[in-house]
Amino acid sequence: MLHSIIGAITGENNKNKIRGTVVLMKKNVLDFTDLRSSFLDRVHELLGWGVSLQLVSAVHTDPTNGLRGKVGKPAYLKGWITTITPLKAGESAFKVTFDHDEEIGQPGAFIIRNNHRSEFYLRTLTLEENSLCFTYLPSETPAPLRRYRERELVNLRGNGTGELKEWDRVYDYAYYNDLGNPDRDRKYARPVLGGSADYPYPRRGRTGRPPSETDPNTEGRLPLPMSLNIYVPRDERFGHIKMSDFLAYALKALVQFLLPEFEALCDSTPNEFDSFQDVFHLYEGFKVPAGPLLDKIKDNVPLEILKELVRTDGEGLFKFPTPQVIKAEDKSAWRTDKEFAREMLAGLNPVLIRRLKEFPPESKLDPKFYGNQNSSITKERIENHLDGLTISQALEKKRLFILDHHDTLMPYLRRINTTSTKTYASRTVLFLKDDGTLKPLAIELSQPLPNGDKFGAVSKVYTPAEYGVEGSIWQLAKAYAAVNDSGHHQLLSHWLNTHAVIEPFVIATNRQLSVLHPINKLLHPHFRDTMNINALARQILINAGGVVESTVYPSKYAMEMSSVVYKNWVFTEQALPADLINRGMAEKDPDAPHGLRLVLDDYPYAVDGLEIWSAIETWVEDYCSFYYKTDEMVQKDSELQSWWKELREEGHGDKMDEPWWPKMNTVKELIDTCTIIIWVASALHAALNFGQYPYAGFLPNRPTISRRFMPEEGTPEYEELKSNPDKAFLKTITAQLQTLLGISLIEILSRHSSDEVYLGQRDTPEWTLDAATLKAFEKFGRNLADIEERIIERNGDERFKNRVGPVNMPYTLLYPTSEGGLTGKGIPNSVSI
Repeated sequence: MLHSIIGAITGENNKNKIRGTVVLMKKNVLDFTDLRSSFLDRVHELLGWGVSLQLVSAVHTDPTNGLRGKVGKPAYLKGWITTITPLKAGESAFKVTFDHDEEIGQPGAFIIRNNHRSEFYLRTLTLEENSLCFTYLPSETPAPLRRYRERELVNLRGNGTGELKEWDRVYDYAYYNDLGNPDRDRKYARPVLGGSADYPYPRRGRTGRPPSETDPNTEGRLPLPMSLNIYVPRDERFGHIKMSDFLAYALKALVQFLLPEFEALCDSTPNEFDSFQDVFHLYEGFKVPAGPLLDKIKDNVPLEILKELVRTDGEGLFKFPTPQVIKAEDKSAWRTDKEFAREMLAGLNPVLIRRLKEFPPESKLDPKFYGNQNSSITKERIENHLDGLTISQALEKKRLFILDHHDTLMPYLRRINTTSTKTYASRTVLFLKDDGTLKPLAIELSQPLPNGDKFGAVSKVYTPAEYGVEGSIWQLAKAYAAVNDSGHHQLLSHWLNTHAVIEPFVIATNRQLSVLHPINKLLHPHFRDTMNINALARQILINAGGVVESTVYPSKYAMEMSSVVYKNWVFTEQALPADLINRGMAEKDPDAPHGLRLVLDDYPYAVDGLEIWSAIETWVEDYCSFYYKTDEMVQKDSELQSWWKELREEGHGDKMDEPWWPKMNTVKELIDTCTIIIWVASALHAALNFGQYPYAGFLPNRPTISRRFMPEEGTPEYEELKSNPDKAFLKTITAQLQTLLGISLIEILSRHSSDEVYLGQRDTPEWTLDAATLKAFEKFGRNLADIEERIIERNGDERFKNRVGPVNMPYTLLYPTSEGGLTGKGIPNSVSI
């Protein structure tokens, strides 16, 4: 400090100085700065234990330090003691002044040391006349920086041993051996997923916790109250705003969950909805009146939980928000056949419907183990409803479609039905009408024969009916199909095909691609918060006895089923064009937009998705082509090749020998690979996640469990169906407790945090210095803005009947931007919730 005063008097400080600004966030507790830590940091400053930074030369090496770049003298953050720490957590800026040493020359990196007791989050270091935002391929890295680059990657990989602690920055792989809890009870034991032919799986981040006491192959679990402390690399933890939002939404959902349960204790039929009015009552609450005073309070209150309680947007106090699917004037519109079919194209799981190419539908299950599993739907049951066409003509004209949950479910159905679940494997056949909408023709419900799986299935076919007991049975048949689709969506389309498959890419990228590498900079925004949300999911959602097993029909077989389905996962088929072609929903056509012609023109997910896909692909092509001028540059990029090798052999190690993996020998293979990664992490996840509450917040529309079989004539259940069909329907689908738990969860998962970063955005403008890259990124943003406008136009065009439907709910799940909260739109950069 004395040296600074003398320098200011003599003018020495103005010579040969490099000035900079450090932006950081001090340690906080939710939305409040940790004042105790702040006080102790000031004490450390007074004792000379401050925060130091040293510049590293990009041009001069130090022979005494292994030819690493020369390191400058330490410079300390200024004003830590005198800077007033605000109560509300936020960023703080500090000045730093480096002595300019001619032997350092151009700086290329910096070393920072925190000598305080508490941690902080370093956001940026900006130098006034220099920049450290360099992008280098490994071979182009200045020699003085190469050892630092290599050493940083070694540190991030760790040594593969020991339990990892909160402060560690180690990225490593592990099997999913942390889902079971055999120490609690043997019924909570679960198979290890990954590392075997029976249960292959993508790898997760290693925590290094010791094994359970009763099973050495199962990792010990954290106590439930410690769930937020589950290890993820320090840089991957939620920021304070995201964590505050997450906890606020969770606490609000808990209150909403508990109040109806307390009310049910006084009900004559606890844990049952007696009528649809009981369900609607969940969404009717006291509305806080809007006004400038409350708006001002909301804007200035730091804690998100208080903002939630002072809602001025029409949501009921302590009540669930009204899902969009029942906001229409006709609150029963969700029950129509038209809406049932429309949601296969513009709903929560629009990635499964496929064109029917043969009739009757055939099973791919091995008849040696499962007997005859082909469909029992006959042409006589449906041919009179094909608008004058025969089955052959409808197939030829590409007008028959199927939602098929038969083969996925049948191998597990006997075991699932030993739990409280009572359900069927289902096939739903649909016909494309002249107005572009689909109408269901038949639903087939199947079960394995009682004398063994190898003897085949017993099936019953149901066809549409509007009135009487036949109409009620048809509504139940649709409910069983919806239960299957809900489970498939949550476990496979959503969890497996976005959350689980992306995590190995996060780990491999941090282990093998330096932060200086252009592909690291391209992909990094698309990995934000993924490891943290996946770790929390393993702790409280997909674990044995967790929320998913309690609320989704496969129960304790849920994750095991997802492992079996992963056997058929193909990386290259995750590309949207390849997926649409594979499902028969599109055909290659060089003259059509995006090189594809959709079989069904009014397919909102595909139409909007192809535009987003094309924008991503163009951006990735512009970006990669700037850094890789030739295929040889890809082949000789040592970090890139190590990344791709490790991703295949470790991250997705159970599929390392598959022939479909790109070889990573050409620029095109790199572009295709990065496009798929970004698509899955951003747009695909958004389409599958943020519609959960808008569509399934009203659970009768998307039931997750069926509790009894279809009523048979002559039984009390059949008589109840005749006399009180709504009550019979509600007693068949998800019970009240599971309903409340389920919608509490999906309300949290469907919300955007207030610090969300969307596709086409970056959380800092200083992410690169390359002008051509920045120009390409700006073009990407403009393309996405144009797509937003076209989505609005299509939603307003009455010709496209599948975009809004009977529930008057425009398709916005692939609308790129959004506000925070429960909006039913917006594409975050990453799998962040």
